[in-house]
Amino acid sequence: MALYHLLVLAVVQGLTEFLPISSSGHLVLTSRVMGWEDQGVAIDIAVHVGTLLAVMIYFWRDVGRVMAGTLGLVTFRGGPDARLAIMLLIATLPIVLAGFLARDIVSTVFRSVEIIAWATIGFALLLWLADRIGMTVQRIEHLGAIGALAIGLSQILALIPGTSRSGITMTMGRFLGMERAEAARFSMLLSIPTIIGAGTLKGVEVWQAGDIALGYDAAIAIGLSFVAGIASIAVLMRWLRTSGFGPFVIYRIALGILLLWWVYGSQMPMPVAAS
Repeated sequence: MALYHLLVLAVVQGLTEFLPISSSGHLVLTSRVMGWEDQGVAIDIAVHVGTLLAVMIYFWRDVGRVMAGTLGLVTFRGGPDARLAIMLLIATLPIVLAGFLARDIVSTVFRSVEIIAWATIGFALLLWLADRIGMTVQRIEHLGAIGALAIGLSQILALIPGTSRSGITMTMGRFLGMERAEAARFSMLLSIPTIIGAGTLKGVEVWQAGDIALGYDAAIAIGLSFVAGIASIAVLMRWLRTSGFGPFVIYRIALGILLLWWVYGSQMPMPVAAS
């Protein structure tokens, strides 16, 4: 894969992973618009790993708390850190099961522009509704098992490109009354086990296939998406401390309408990835 191809995909991933606008949808669309062959799920996972490193470094204190809490659970000790680890575990379980059962569908059927367009608009409206009616009184420390499970179940919808994993989990967090920045913080922490699981599975596939070139491509993509991811997280967290999700909702609706025009109304043929 050409270096500039990887550069574009990695920057797109890094900038969109933590914004509620669907990184996977943008990755698919980028290849379609540029007329590139679909990079496939393996490269998608590689750029997700880069953003995984970004979130772990940005939230290193929370990551340390989760690790300490996990150790506490193993040694039968409780406390706030152990509780946070339990909430993340509860929220992670649904996507693990759903991702395993639906992995073939996700890598083929769901990667269409039409589905991305409708998901982009539909879940943008849901985010707007949650941000409008949701209270802003809950912090991560107030999240219970039912709330964590609700966020985890909502994350299953992110298997559809255009939904946005961060967007749908923040949406559920806002419906539960979480502060905007706190909903974003939990969403980003929740991305850690999710991406680790998916990245491990794809990494094993790449290793078993002996595709050294893909391995080098993946390493470059990881580094580039890491840099872009750090910048994206910093901007989003600063924004949500004082403002709402309005700009992201507007962007998603505008993008979705453009894509629907492209699919249904434009006379211009859509780029088709080479087989």
